[in-house]
Amino acid sequence: MNIKIFWLCLCTVLIPFCYASSQSVYRPGDTIRFRVDGVCGMCEERIENAALGTVGVRFADWDIPSKILTVTLSPEPFDEAALHRNIAGVGHDTEKRNAPDEAYEALHACCKYRSEAVRNAHRVEGNTVRAYLGGTVYEAEGKGRGIPLPGANISWLGAGEGTFTDEKGRFELPLIAQSEQVVISFVGFGTDTIQVKEDFDLVIVLRTGTLLNTVEVTYRPRTTETSFIDPIKVQKIGEKELMKAACCNLSESFETTPSVDVSFTDAVTGARQIEMLGLAGPYVQITRENMPDVRGLSAIYGLTYTAGPWVEGIQVSKGMGSVVNGFESIAGQINVELRKPERSDRLYLNLYGNQMGRLEGNLNLSQPVGERWSSGLLLHARNQKMVKEIDRNDDGFMDMPRAEQYIAVNRWKYNGGNGLEAQFGVKGAYIDDISGQHGFDPGDHNGHAHHWGARITTRRMEGWFKMGKVFAGRPGTSLGFQLSGLYHDQDAFFGLRNYDAEQGSAYANLIYQGLIVDTRHRFKTGASFHWDQYDEQLAADVFTRDEWAPGVFFEYTYQPSEQFTAVAGLRADRHNLFGAFFTPRLHLRYALNETAVLRASAGRGQRTASIIAENIGALASARDIVIHSEDNGKPYGLDAEVAWNYGLNFTQDFRLAGRDGALSLDAYYTSFENQILADYDQDPRALHFYNLPGNSRSASLQAQVDVEALPRWDVRLAYRFNDVRADYQGGELQKPLISRHRAFINTAYHTPSRWKFDFTLNWQGAKRIPSTAANPPEFQRQDYSPDFLLANAQVSKEWNKNFEIYLGAENLFNFIQSDPIISNENPFGPYFDSSLAWGPVFGRNVYMGLRYRIGREE
Repeated sequence: MNIKIFWLCLCTVLIPFCYASSQSVYRPGDTIRFRVDGVCGMCEERIENAALGTVGVRFADWDIPSKILTVTLSPEPFDEAALHRNIAGVGHDTEKRNAPDEAYEALHACCKYRSEAVRNAHRVEGNTVRAYLGGTVYEAEGKGRGIPLPGANISWLGAGEGTFTDEKGRFELPLIAQSEQVVISFVGFGTDTIQVKEDFDLVIVLRTGTLLNTVEVTYRPRTTETSFIDPIKVQKIGEKELMKAACCNLSESFETTPSVDVSFTDAVTGARQIEMLGLAGPYVQITRENMPDVRGLSAIYGLTYTAGPWVEGIQVSKGMGSVVNGFESIAGQINVELRKPERSDRLYLNLYGNQMGRLEGNLNLSQPVGERWSSGLLLHARNQKMVKEIDRNDDGFMDMPRAEQYIAVNRWKYNGGNGLEAQFGVKGAYIDDISGQHGFDPGDHNGHAHHWGARITTRRMEGWFKMGKVFAGRPGTSLGFQLSGLYHDQDAFFGLRNYDAEQGSAYANLIYQGLIVDTRHRFKTGASFHWDQYDEQLAADVFTRDEWAPGVFFEYTYQPSEQFTAVAGLRADRHNLFGAFFTPRLHLRYALNETAVLRASAGRGQRTASIIAENIGALASARDIVIHSEDNGKPYGLDAEVAWNYGLNFTQDFRLAGRDGALSLDAYYTSFENQILADYDQDPRALHFYNLPGNSRSASLQAQVDVEALPRWDVRLAYRFNDVRADYQGGELQKPLISRHRAFINTAYHTPSRWKFDFTLNWQGAKRIPSTAANPPEFQRQDYSPDFLLANAQVSKEWNKNFEIYLGAENLFNFIQSDPIISNENPFGPYFDSSLAWGPVFGRNVYMGLRYRIGREE
């Protein structure tokens, strides 16, 4: 009782979150520039990260040749002294503040900009020290400058030496004695010559037939970025990457991401699930702005509760994450960042429709409320009930469910002039999905229907709150508090089998971080509390459980230099059903040089499996659900799932024929101490759940190359191998419906006139199909699926950054799994099974839509 009272008190205390700020004359949107010393790309990332970590900074770009840092301010209170202090604190001198000697000495050897030898080494060609002309080239838009222009040709007049601008429009050109005139040209634009008499930084705007000088700079990030400084490898997927496909909801947001697989749970309901490292989606910790999101009853369908146009960015990491975020992650983490009310467009509208009759609308609104508050409203509506039932594979079942969705988010953020910051939000969802045979009427479902059908009706409410404080006089020290809760109510039936469920959850997390002596030694510590209550009824069986787990954690970061980082974390939690347990995790990073980094990770994860919700596709069959319960008072009478994950990855940036590229190699191994196995092989007319009787493991290898093949033409190539096996009661088997081999190609091209072309080709190798040998011959399937290709393409045209139309096609080659439903003509018979879907069950799907936005400055 005492511990419950303690946590109740903790959850009601709101710990203020504030940051160092001071009154200034700066306004939101203002741009300031000043010099910061540094020499290389590693310096660039470090300086920009320090700037972006300053309260009130929205955007940062440090230019290597000119040493000029350009920052754009956000609506938050801004303290210029804090900006200089933060940059100096990571080892770089600014115009107003020199870096402490210990911070400078901790820099990587190639970053020691105070050394004349290092400065010269960054400017040496052969044996001759040379000066460089640098600059940025932009494509004009209206009366001002537009976006950076990659691929523009820069050369000295009358000399052979020249170069091209990179993806940021940047260029560096060695100064030569033979010429003082530089020529700038690009196909479709005018060519002109500029007189150059000294080493300075040019900013150039190209118009059709004209060349103009200007003094503005900008930065256009890659669509997917990976930091070289973070000890955990995180792929940061930006809005432009998400816009390469329709991205109607979170389950459809990974079409261009090789690390995440998306497949259907069955051939009837249309539900999608993700996989990472060969493990199903529930082994991936999915959070919304670092707070729990998709878990429990929403393990499968929860991916559809977040609309794609709401998403500002997604961070994807493999393997074990930080102990700060809990103990449940095993295969990896996916963190979703929604659009922020203080910086998003005032209005953003996305409309979508496809040939399957799916119509969607998304509306995002944001508005400042006074000087301190800002509010955002995110709305989503989908209707697929007004169209005729579609059955293109002639199996008597609808290819896609008749769906109706209404989801809304309202969020508020407070920025106090006294340093106080807080945010809170609420989210509500109503989803109604109907699937099954032609002629199925859900109103006639009374336990003896004439047509097989399924209906899932979900009502869900969520709320969250964040608060904290950054201590101005103590660098690197802050205190934060997170609080969230949800209620999930689901009514469902599959044929004559009902599945009704409720979930209530609450989460609290208190985080304190600071320094030990200096910035080489940092730590995070705190306490968390997680509570879940479930009430499930499957036919006549009732499953209830009440789980709560208080815990404490400590994470230590050691960074003696920019070359090496070690992060060691430990959690201690006490679960009311599984007892006390520890969660150790370790992450190591070593920079081989400024363009290559090696990372390693290891750690433990533990979770409670919601076995029915996580295998809901099996309910679209005649299989009996058999749980080998040990009657031990634990959920379903089964143990917790416990696994260890070990990872190693290497990232190398390179230049090929003057173009930037990146190589990534990943290797991960997961070993389960216990896993709840879903055994489809023991009996084709039943699904057995039981504790792991032996070993279960997953080995995943992936190689990926991203390169700019030509100006404005990006190519991504990837290959992945998964070996996922487990000891079932009948012996060791490869996990079913998982492709061992996958190859991936994505190519994206955009023109100066704002046409964009995207194409993705995905090859999936053969997948093992669960045994159907005990069925009559007409209801048996092959042991393995064939390999197959899936292709998606999209073309879009943008006008003035405000209006865009897109047209695309999924499954361009019209590949369809043959006979995806066993015994489809007798769905109430003993052999009916739609859960063995290994490929798409409907063919080519053409869609189109539009995007319209009004920016904050308009």
